[in-house]
Amino acid sequence: MPTDPEAAAAEVQATFGRLRDAVHTVIVGQDEVLDEVLICLLCGGHALLEGVPGLAKTLLISTLARTMSLGFSRIQFTPDLMPSDMTGTEVIEEDRTSGSRELRFVKGPIFSNVILADEINRTPPKTQSALLEAMQERQVSVGGVQHRLPAPFFVLATQNPIEQEGTYPLPEAQLDRFMFNIRVSYPTEEQELRIVQQTTTGRPAEPPRIVGGPEVLRMQELVRIVPVADHVVRYALRIVRATRVAEADAELPQMVRQYLAWGAGPRASQFLVLAAKAKAILAGATHVLPEHVQSVALPVMRHRIITNFNAEADGVTSDAIVRHLLETTPLDRSDPALTRRMDAVMR
Repeated sequence: MPTDPEAAAAEVQATFGRLRDAVHTVIVGQDEVLDEVLICLLCGGHALLEGVPGLAKTLLISTLARTMSLGFSRIQFTPDLMPSDMTGTEVIEEDRTSGSRELRFVKGPIFSNVILADEINRTPPKTQSALLEAMQERQVSVGGVQHRLPAPFFVLATQNPIEQEGTYPLPEAQLDRFMFNIRVSYPTEEQELRIVQQTTTGRPAEPPRIVGGPEVLRMQELVRIVPVADHVVRYALRIVRATRVAEADAELPQMVRQYLAWGAGPRASQFLVLAAKAKAILAGATHVLPEHVQSVALPVMRHRIITNFNAEADGVTSDAIVRHLLETTPLDRSDPALTRRMDAVMR
């Protein structure tokens, strides 16, 4: 394990570039979406992808799993899906020689490396909540026994933001488990032309396999050794804490007081710093800068702040509030000790 940040950055950058090129043999465009998914993977987090049908969300996830030689399971969430359909169940097995019977656990599709939870808002809360332990603890409890999930373990969930009939919105506690909320938009005209040309002639391309599980775990460890100065961490904290309208003594921006009902918790601060480390290492930097924090603020925070009726009436979105915070939150360089430490890191 290299301790030199420059060597770590070069290693992760090279692997990241090969992964992007491999995915783009199948997927046209969606560069920002792919980068955010890969950042989640490098941080060991989970991602929620939102977009209308037909934008290749499922294809992107399955292609990424194939490029990494990882186990892949697609779970189609439906109103009749039970938790045991996902986690597995115990069955009675009879020994034909002795006639004795015993319970044997049969693993469900969640026992894989990359899990595609397709249309996660189509299933009732009972089944949605079965993901919580798996996502947070990397284990499944059945019959009082804990079964460890394979490493790496990565949940990518999709949902359709425009069709709400017969859906079960994810509760805030489960949304908070997702490191990123990634918005998938329509392709450009040129990209859509290439999509049509690629998918209507010949057979679809098979992406090359780039890395395996051990390499992914190694990259996750390399991301965590990226240094970050105290004043950059405090900058991330100020952005998150500025959303907490429940704190009466906080000096909150007027936009937050007017349009937010609830702010982000400590997990937002953790993910901001961790994602900024991944962003820094992918940019070839040897330390985290405030702009790296800013670049990941939207996917980290957009699903962790809750707007009120005033925001809905005025058409103000959570993205608009986060952008306002990025524009108005200052980077405090008043502490000479922090400034000297940051200058030493930059040298």
